[in-house]
Amino acid sequence: MRKESLQEMLNAVEQFHQKHGFDVRTKSIKTMQYRMNLMMEELGEVCQCITKNKGDIAEEHADLLILLLGNCITMDIDLTEAFWSKFEKIMNRPIKKVGEHTRVSDWNGDERKLH
Repeated sequence: MRKESLQEMLNAVEQFHQKHGFDVRTKSIKTMQYRMNLMMEELGEVCQCITKNKGDIAEEHADLLILLLGNCITMDIDLTEAFWSKFEKIMNRPIKKVGEHTRVSDWNGDERKLH
Protein backbone atom coordinates (compact mmCIF):
# COMPACT_ATOMS: atom_id res chain seq x y z
CA MET A 1 0.00 0.00 0.00
CA ARG A 2 1.29 3.44 -0.93
CA LYS A 3 1.42 6.08 1.73
CA GLU A 4 1.32 9.53 0.22
CA SER A 5 1.73 12.93 1.82
CA LEU A 6 -1.10 15.43 1.85
CA GLN A 7 0.72 17.50 -0.79
CA GLU A 8 1.02 14.45 -3.05
CA MET A 9 -2.71 13.80 -2.68
CA LEU A 10 -3.48 17.45 -3.50
CA ASN A 11 -1.26 17.19 -6.59
CA ALA A 12 -3.03 14.00 -7.67
CA VAL A 13 -6.46 15.62 -7.30
CA GLU A 14 -5.26 18.64 -9.26
CA GLN A 15 -4.00 16.32 -12.04
CA PHE A 16 -7.39 14.54 -12.03
CA HIS A 17 -9.15 17.89 -12.45
CA GLN A 18 -6.82 18.91 -15.28
CA LYS A 19 -7.25 15.55 -17.04
CA HIS A 20 -11.03 15.91 -17.06
CA GLY A 21 -11.14 19.66 -17.68
CA PHE A 22 -12.73 20.58 -14.35
CA ASP A 23 -12.57 24.31 -13.66
CA VAL A 24 -11.41 24.13 -10.06
CA ARG A 25 -10.22 27.73 -9.90
CA THR A 26 -13.73 29.17 -10.23
CA LYS A 27 -15.04 30.25 -6.84
CA SER A 28 -18.55 31.22 -7.92
CA ILE A 29 -21.47 30.47 -5.61
CA LYS A 30 -22.93 28.19 -8.29
CA THR A 31 -19.72 26.17 -8.54
CA MET A 32 -19.32 25.91 -4.78
CA GLN A 33 -22.96 24.86 -4.34
CA TYR A 34 -22.37 22.12 -6.89
CA ARG A 35 -19.27 20.98 -5.03
CA MET A 36 -21.20 20.95 -1.72
CA ASN A 37 -23.93 18.86 -3.36
CA LEU A 38 -21.31 16.35 -4.47
CA MET A 39 -19.97 16.16 -0.91
CA MET A 40 -23.48 15.62 0.49
CA GLU A 41 -24.04 12.85 -2.04
CA GLU A 42 -20.82 11.12 -0.99
CA LEU A 43 -21.63 11.59 2.71
CA GLY A 44 -24.97 9.93 1.99
CA GLU A 45 -23.08 6.98 0.54
CA VAL A 46 -20.98 6.75 3.73
CA CYS A 47 -24.24 6.70 5.71
CA GLN A 48 -25.59 3.90 3.50
CA CYS A 49 -22.47 1.86 4.24
CA ILE A 50 -23.18 2.22 7.95
CA THR A 51 -26.97 2.00 8.08
CA LYS A 52 -27.62 -0.44 5.22
CA ASN A 53 -24.31 -2.27 5.12
CA LYS A 54 -24.01 -1.32 1.43
CA GLY A 55 -20.83 -0.36 -0.38
CA ASP A 56 -17.21 0.03 0.60
CA ILE A 57 -16.90 2.46 3.52
CA ALA A 58 -13.18 3.13 2.95
CA GLU A 59 -13.82 3.96 -0.71
CA GLU A 60 -16.68 6.29 0.19
CA HIS A 61 -14.49 8.11 2.72
CA ALA A 62 -11.83 8.42 0.01
CA ASP A 63 -14.46 9.98 -2.30
CA LEU A 64 -15.20 12.56 0.40
CA LEU A 65 -11.50 13.26 0.87
CA ILE A 66 -10.99 13.74 -2.87
CA LEU A 67 -13.85 16.25 -2.96
CA LEU A 68 -12.55 18.01 0.16
CA LEU A 69 -9.09 18.30 -1.37
CA GLY A 70 -10.67 19.70 -4.54
CA ASN A 71 -12.50 22.29 -2.45
CA CYS A 72 -9.24 23.29 -0.78
CA ILE A 73 -7.59 23.68 -4.19
CA THR A 74 -10.49 25.80 -5.45
CA MET A 75 -10.61 28.01 -2.37
CA ASP A 76 -6.82 28.26 -1.93
CA ILE A 77 -7.04 26.74 1.55
CA ASP A 78 -3.85 25.50 3.15
CA LEU A 79 -5.36 22.35 4.63
CA THR A 80 -2.31 21.52 6.74
CA GLU A 81 -2.41 24.97 8.34
CA ALA A 82 -6.20 24.83 8.79
CA PHE A 83 -6.04 21.33 10.29
CA TRP A 84 -3.40 22.13 12.91
CA SER A 85 -5.02 25.46 13.79
CA LYS A 86 -8.41 23.81 14.32
CA PHE A 87 -6.89 20.80 16.08
CA GLU A 88 -5.19 23.06 18.62
CA LYS A 89 -8.51 24.78 19.32
CA ILE A 90 -10.48 21.56 19.82
CA MET A 91 -7.78 20.06 22.01
CA ASN A 92 -8.30 22.98 24.41
CA ARG A 93 -12.09 22.83 24.52
CA PRO A 94 -14.03 21.34 27.40
CA ILE A 95 -15.82 18.05 26.95
CA LYS A 96 -19.61 18.13 27.06
CA LYS A 97 -21.99 15.25 27.55
CA VAL A 98 -24.97 15.27 25.18
CA GLY A 99 -27.15 12.40 26.28
CA GLU A 100 -24.92 9.35 26.20
CA HIS A 101 -22.49 10.94 23.75
CA THR A 102 -19.42 13.10 24.28
CA ARG A 103 -18.98 16.31 22.33
CA VAL A 104 -16.06 18.70 22.16
CA SER A 105 -17.48 22.01 21.02
CA ASP A 106 -17.68 25.68 21.77
CA TRP A 107 -21.37 25.61 20.84
CA ASN A 108 -23.48 27.13 23.62
CA GLY A 109 -26.95 26.39 22.31
CA ASP A 110 -29.63 24.25 23.89
CA GLU A 111 -27.97 20.85 24.02
CA ARG A 112 -31.29 19.15 24.66
CA LYS A 113 -32.09 19.74 20.99
CA LEU A 114 -29.24 17.44 20.00
CA HIS A 115 -30.78 14.27 21.47
